[in-house]
Amino acid sequence: MADDPEYDEEEPSFSDPEDFDDDVEDEELMDDILREKPQAADGIDSVVVVDNVPQVGPERLEKLKNVICKIFSKFGEINTEFYPTTEGTTKGYIFLEYASPTQAAEAVKNADGYKLDKQHTFRVNLFTDFDKYMNISDEWETPEKQPFKDFGNMRHWIEDADCRDQYSVIYEAGERTAIFANDVKEPVVVEERARWTEIYVRWSPKGTYLATFHQRGIALWGGEKFKQIQRFSHQGVSLIDFSPCERYVVTFSQLMDTKEDPQAIIIWDILTGQKKRGFHCESAAQWPIFKWSHDGKFFARMQPDTLSIYETPSMGLLNKKSLKISGIKDFSWSPGDNVIAFWVPEDKDIPGRVTLMQMPSRQEIRVRILFNMVDCKLHWQRNGDYLCVKVDRTPKGTQGVVTTFEIFRMREKEVPVDVVEMKDSIIAFAWEPNGSKFAVLHGESPRINASFYHVESTGKNKLLKTFDKQQANSIFWSPQGQFVVLAGLRSMNGALAFVDTSDCTMMNIAEHYTACDVEWDPTGRYVVTSVSWLSHKVDNAYWLWTFQGRLLQKNNKDRFCQLLWRPRPPSLISAEQIATIKKDLKKYSKIFEQKDRLSQSKASKALVDKRRGLMDDYRRYKEQSKQLYEEQKELRMELRGGVDTDELDGNVDDWEEETIEFFINEEIISIGDL
Repeated sequence: MADDPEYDEEEPSFSDPEDFDDDVEDEELMDDILREKPQAADGIDSVVVVDNVPQVGPERLEKLKNVICKIFSKFGEINTEFYPTTEGTTKGYIFLEYASPTQAAEAVKNADGYKLDKQHTFRVNLFTDFDKYMNISDEWETPEKQPFKDFGNMRHWIEDADCRDQYSVIYEAGERTAIFANDVKEPVVVEERARWTEIYVRWSPKGTYLATFHQRGIALWGGEKFKQIQRFSHQGVSLIDFSPCERYVVTFSQLMDTKEDPQAIIIWDILTGQKKRGFHCESAAQWPIFKWSHDGKFFARMQPDTLSIYETPSMGLLNKKSLKISGIKDFSWSPGDNVIAFWVPEDKDIPGRVTLMQMPSRQEIRVRILFNMVDCKLHWQRNGDYLCVKVDRTPKGTQGVVTTFEIFRMREKEVPVDVVEMKDSIIAFAWEPNGSKFAVLHGESPRINASFYHVESTGKNKLLKTFDKQQANSIFWSPQGQFVVLAGLRSMNGALAFVDTSDCTMMNIAEHYTACDVEWDPTGRYVVTSVSWLSHKVDNAYWLWTFQGRLLQKNNKDRFCQLLWRPRPPSLISAEQIATIKKDLKKYSKIFEQKDRLSQSKASKALVDKRRGLMDDYRRYKEQSKQLYEEQKELRMELRGGVDTDELDGNVDDWEEETIEFFINEEIISIGDL
């Protein structure tokens, strides 16, 4: 190879020239390494002061130290501890030195306000904070005024004259995202952009924000033109969740987590864009990790034998303590009250149980003991009026699994429980959102039955009707209740059954082949079935149906991926006002019928818009002409000798009829000439 001329050339140099100016800083190249670099400190940055500690003598000092160590060692390694004493009795405050300032800060954040007993609540501060508080100026400085950003009407879509709801569509394999206004004839494009998101989109619970995903984080959009409202930097974010009040957003990424700085899960303040708190998380297999209370005041997380409940806006543990619940398997918040439900399986001779707990008092309002249980699922009705606990049991002396539905009546005294037993295997269960009915799919294919029950005020669960031999594996209730779609998705080839539960009639049976999703609009008037490119590579489209099962549209989109209806915020109309509107509905029906006839007219939308435009132009011209005519009145009277000719034609009753005859011509013709 040495004789080969191809290798005789001198090896190129990869060194920088002598005059090269390297403007790349170490933080950019080795951020993860420098983050672990020891920081210069004088030692007091790692010291915390704990006040309101019990004052004890030498005989109880060792016990106190054990209690303090158990509480504060959770936040890091304690190197030294100092208990000041006077005449052999502790003074009521102590000093703890942690291995690092980060651990000390974590102790202050989580232990400040910790209630040891009725007489002692800890106050925890960094030792360095004392200098900071001593040097606070006595002179008031006016905070700098922040500029107001006007994003326009954030709920403009609710004011649509035709009451059209909006929905988002992602197609072309994610390359294009569009927002449509739903219309019976054809969808109307509101906004459409290329590469608006890199993964998918999410609407906030009240429909105010649209969240898009990007490699560096997420962005929130809103207003009439969908301007960017806020953005949150979280590298590699893949999952998000909103608080019900739309005040906070939770993001998840597996790329950013470190031992010192938890960033796998971050809770952000939507209005300010600030990070409220970070949490460690190894896996998000059961997302969301945090579950929110209905009003957004609390959020909770389950870990082995522990249920941690946090409060907003401090983001700290409620009462500074987690709940120790041995064997806890699952939990769920009530959608209508600050009540949390959780269940614990059997453990040897100890039976399983379901517990309802009031927050923030942590008072147990109901405990249900369950024997021979194998599995359990919690199903809340949307208003929180009922809780259904689906319990799978293996009764002693029998083979197979028996399922019971334990119905908790949340609005009644002492929360009574009714039981519905089913020996068939359960495929799906769903509550009517705004009512007291529930639907169950049970049995084995091809003999799948759909049963509808009503929870009566007398305490009985009445079976309304059972539909035999249904091709269904999912239940989709209308958001307004009463109507339901029984769908056989994916493997069942998209079979659809539209049911009216007021009289349990099957309104229509249809099919959308290979459909994989069903989405109701917020009003319950329309429902969409879709075939996503992510699950099926052909026939990608979404179809629009009425609630009665009449097909209105077939919208084919190239590599269609996702459709989501834009949620509506709770109505500001009271129950009394709604009752009045229903009572006087005939008064408004003529207006609605006229609009319906116009929408069903054969005239094209463009022609109708043109005619309306011409009529508006005529009315404007007419008003301008009237105004000009009035302005020229004095000029007309001057030209006509002071006579107001505008009034001459006004008094028709005073007119007099006069006939005038004119002699025009006379011609005499002789008959003889004829």
